[in-house]
Amino acid sequence: MLNWMRKFNIFCFLDSNDYPSEDSSFEWIAGIGASHLISVNDEDVFSRVKAFHYSHPGWLFGHFNYPSLRKDFIGFPQAFFFVPNIIIRSVGNKIEILSDTHSAGHIHNEILAQSAIIKSTQQSSINIQHSVSKEKYLQIVQQLQKHILRGDCYEMNYCIDFFSLNAVSDPYFLFSSLSEISPNPFSAFYRVEDKYCICASPERFLKKSGSVIFSQPIKGTAKRNLENIQADDLLKNNLLQSEKERSENVMIVDLVRNDLSRVCKPGSVYVDELFGIYSFPQVHQMISTVKGTIMDNTHWTKIIESCYPMGSMTGAPKIKVMELIEKYEEQPRGLFSGTIGYVSPDGNFDFNVVIRSLFYNSTHQRLSFKAGSGITFNSIPEFEYDECLAKASALMNILNNN
Repeated sequence: MLNWMRKFNIFCFLDSNDYPSEDSSFEWIAGIGASHLISVNDEDVFSRVKAFHYSHPGWLFGHFNYPSLRKDFIGFPQAFFFVPNIIIRSVGNKIEILSDTHSAGHIHNEILAQSAIIKSTQQSSINIQHSVSKEKYLQIVQQLQKHILRGDCYEMNYCIDFFSLNAVSDPYFLFSSLSEISPNPFSAFYRVEDKYCICASPERFLKKSGSVIFSQPIKGTAKRNLENIQADDLLKNNLLQSEKERSENVMIVDLVRNDLSRVCKPGSVYVDELFGIYSFPQVHQMISTVKGTIMDNTHWTKIIESCYPMGSMTGAPKIKVMELIEKYEEQPRGLFSGTIGYVSPDGNFDFNVVIRSLFYNSTHQRLSFKAGSGITFNSIPEFEYDECLAKASALMNILNNN
């Protein structure tokens, strides 16, 4: 199917990678081609997307960038949504093909005619550069800790950028390779013309199912030891017992509870799981789940706007740390720490957190990815730098191997 999708300039493929979850609506879903679309590059993103969806109800796929006035390296618009010509999804033991413009049988035959192996069509040596040296990173973390000491904020997610110029690459092959070594439950392969997001995210931002809304913020990371089961279990337990990681996590949980309370019925917001430890191919993560009941007649864009950007990628208090992010991060985030997802005809939706992702502009041959960690007063700068590298390791491996 991915080989068949090469001929489309716009698509969104969302894959749970078979992670067992009662919250998954399907194993994977793809929205392909665009009958209608909206691309927004100003600050009025939510109201414009809302108006667009009123005009074109039904399935909708797309993204919101992290909010910033600065232009990023790759060039995704601030928001982009499209009504797909074709939807293909895996539900249970069957594949469903939905389309008003194409015969399902014809699409199925076209897909079966494609190779089942994704081969790289073009690849050059990719030289990865760091936007911030280790020395500068340590200095900035110390500056952020001074802000925390002064009471400006409690915790801030600080991210650094890795990039390559003149990078000739095949994003389909990169996505296939990344899916092999780092399958994650909120993965996405997303194309908007010449811009690609190759995403292996472990984190859900928001899902609405009926009247229930829930968020699953990640705060707390430990690198895995896959060569020693006992050592890996110890790392997992140390993460669970870490005072620093637990304090970070509960801080963001409180922030998410506050965000959800803006659009949920009074008294309905609660923490369904606190400090859950989940294991992924490269890291263990501490994940909590916050749920609530949506107030009647609340449009989905209002729900996203009330919680945006997600607290796990900013820190607390949100407004102040967003100011510090603009000041201290060398490169604007763009789609990184934004969100990609879908809205179904019944008004339900599911959006991820765009992390552990490669971004590629095929016209300008620019490639970039970012990694970050939560900075608190008790953070050890060297450890935070190591955490960034651990999160970036799967992406580094893909590029080095290719």
